[in-house]
Amino acid sequence: MPLSSLRIPSVLVLTLAVAACGKGPQQAQQAPPPPEVGVIAAHAQSVPLTRDLVGRLYPTRIADVRARVAGVLQKRVYIEGSDVREGQLLFQIDPAPLQAALNAQLANLASAQATYTNAHVAAERARSVFAKGLMAATDRDNAEAAERTAAAAVKQAEANVETARINLGYASVTAPIAGRTGQQQVTEGALVGQSDATLLTTVEQIDPIYVYFSQPVADVEAMRRAAATGRAELFEQNKATVELLRPDGTSYGVAGTLDFSDTAVNAPTGSVELRAIVPNPDHRLLPGMYVSLRVTLGELKNAFLIAAVAVLRDAGGPYVYTVGPDGKVAQKRIKADSLRGDSWIVSDGLAEGDQVVASGVQTVGMLLQRSKDPRAKAVPWKPAGSGEGAGTAAAQAAR
Repeated sequence: MPLSSLRIPSVLVLTLAVAACGKGPQQAQQAPPPPEVGVIAAHAQSVPLTRDLVGRLYPTRIADVRARVAGVLQKRVYIEGSDVREGQLLFQIDPAPLQAALNAQLANLASAQATYTNAHVAAERARSVFAKGLMAATDRDNAEAAERTAAAAVKQAEANVETARINLGYASVTAPIAGRTGQQQVTEGALVGQSDATLLTTVEQIDPIYVYFSQPVADVEAMRRAAATGRAELFEQNKATVELLRPDGTSYGVAGTLDFSDTAVNAPTGSVELRAIVPNPDHRLLPGMYVSLRVTLGELKNAFLIAAVAVLRDAGGPYVYTVGPDGKVAQKRIKADSLRGDSWIVSDGLAEGDQVVASGVQTVGMLLQRSKDPRAKAVPWKPAGSGEGAGTAAAQAAR
């Protein structure tokens, strides 16, 4: 075989090898661009200092309706469970025996008044005769003593008449307060008030209505420390507002005020008992109900409102991802106090101007795990449904 035919394959192999070596460094230089993530710029502001708690409703006043005189219950004149006015007739006890007792006392009063009149005439005559020197002083004194005794008897008879009249009034059992009536406890025809004041029903005032709840003492101390350092401003007791929430988180549309705070800590629970008074004009709120409530206790200074989609949690607590000016991503632990709408109130862990990742958080999490120098491109976050940016935000969130 000619020598020239053996050289051609060798040159070809050398050329391909050189070409392959030249292409390797070029491919290595073409690194993928940093991923694009939507960020929120953190800006400090004053936000309401709120706490979401659970409470129970109680009537503001409860009155037992009892039989205050002995007698037979004739009838009930109200509808069970209805609203009544103060002084409205609820039950009627047989008034006949009580009327007869009043009549007897009136007769006794008339007799006492007649006796007094006779004694008064006799005393006047004795005083006149004694003045003329025709009667002994002892006889005059006896006549005046009889007059005084008769006058006292009249007073006693008048008191007995008043007592009998009061007892007759008790035969008509009225509502001691305005409110909603309870179930009838004694049926018609029963003998009531014989040995004690028989319970007939109860009346509960539920407009306004009380809501009792408790707050952990550690939370109370934290708020006081924040107020002492100037990070928070606490409202006075009668200015702190309470909003009641339905189980689905929507508001009942009524707001009350905090009107009582216990001075002692409940030892078994480690909490402080609180009470708010809430208007209840349509009586939708009933005693015994458990309700969620949002208490606004003051104002938090230099706090951040961060969208809930940007706040993540693990065993160590809440955290967010941030993108620095150089594109480097990092994880920051935060203190997320409570929700306000669809945003968390963050009181610690962020600085003014921090770019918090709201979309593409999964991508950032993988970057922190796999890369020694994780970087991302920050763009303003647009929530889903905000118009033209909705598609972009949704695509970023899916990354």
